[in-house]
Amino acid sequence: MTKTKEIKSLEEVKQMVDLFYGKVRQDQILAGIFNDVIKDNWPTHLEKMYRFWQTVLLIEHTYQGSPFAPHAKLPVDGKHFDRWRQLFFETIDENFHGEKAKEAKFRAEKMAEMFQLKIAYIQQRV
Repeated sequence: MTKTKEIKSLEEVKQMVDLFYGKVRQDQILAGIFNDVIKDNWPTHLEKMYRFWQTVLLIEHTYQGSPFAPHAKLPVDGKHFDRWRQLFFETIDENFHGEKAKEAKFRAEKMAEMFQLKIAYIQQRV
């Protein structure tokens, strides 16, 4: 069994992001969408995700931008969001514990709900 740790610093945030997106990049449901959009810009995307989660979890304001805008026109629906949440929660549960791990899951859940609703609204209007 893997020993879990608390998310206390940028080091753990980077580990969380790297492990999660490692799963996404190999996933049957999500890999095609992410890889088609990100292409060979994974290092840039991961750096942005490090800053996003550093801002959210560690309250170190390093992220600038609007998280929803890049996702607005993705060809995704409920099954994609369900899988995204499943992989995110798996990553947290397998590797981390504590209040920041709980907060990461809570924030991811709320973000997925909001993105899913907004994307469905946009898709219905097209």
